[in-house]
Amino acid sequence: MISIKSAKQIEKMRESCKLTKELFLILEDMVKPGVSTLELDKAAYNFYKKHGATPNFLNYDGYPATICASVNDEVVHGIPSKHKVLKDGDIISIDMGCILDGWHSDAARTFAVGKISEEAQRLIDVTRESFFEGIKKVKHGAKLGDLSAAIQNYVESNGYGVVRDLVGHGIGRLMHEDPSVPNFGKAGHGVKLAAGMALAVEPMVTAGDYHVSVLDDDWTVVTDDGSLAAHYENTIIVTREGCEILTL
Repeated sequence: MISIKSAKQIEKMRESCKLTKELFLILEDMVKPGVSTLELDKAAYNFYKKHGATPNFLNYDGYPATICASVNDEVVHGIPSKHKVLKDGDIISIDMGCILDGWHSDAARTFAVGKISEEAQRLIDVTRESFFEGIKKVKHGAKLGDLSAAIQNYVESNGYGVVRDLVGHGIGRLMHEDPSVPNFGKAGHGVKLAAGMALAVEPMVTAGDYHVSVLDDDWTVVTDDGSLAAHYENTIIVTREGCEILTL
């Protein structure tokens, strides 16, 4: 069932999202060659705990870390490790969120490690821009497919693939609520959006084919063809005239 958040509940979500937004600024400064993804994870855990929040990924269905740290061809759910050390030219997608006073936040960014190729930077840029193309279609009374189709059309018009196996979601008192929010679809189809809906919109984009697989760790999702992948996500609130981005 899709829940509509009240003004007071949205304010609670703003506070949770504010922490995640601030944490991205800290982690972005840390992303450098020679840094392990475990170091990033420890910094994220300590930040959330310092501010009285609970990392919502940690122990979720057994996930063992605060952040997902996905490098190069890893699309999502990469498990931080002291053995996964960033190198010049890598790209890393960090996905994370927290629970504060019972309300969730969720967001993702893809960062360059040192000097990256022009193609890798373009992939990051198109992935981010596809999010903003999608939310142009968001407002009270619009259809979810309007958002999904806008993301897909922008990504594919730039020659990239849109992952089908993983989608965005509603968010609130639970990290994953109804509705599912695909990054592909048909305009004019799907759930009707309403003011007060909270959504985690998260394009996952590949430089090659969109097919993906899960590694033996049962978490890390990688591109089947070994192409680079990028991820960009924000928690948003649907409004009468558009949307409010809470994690930006």
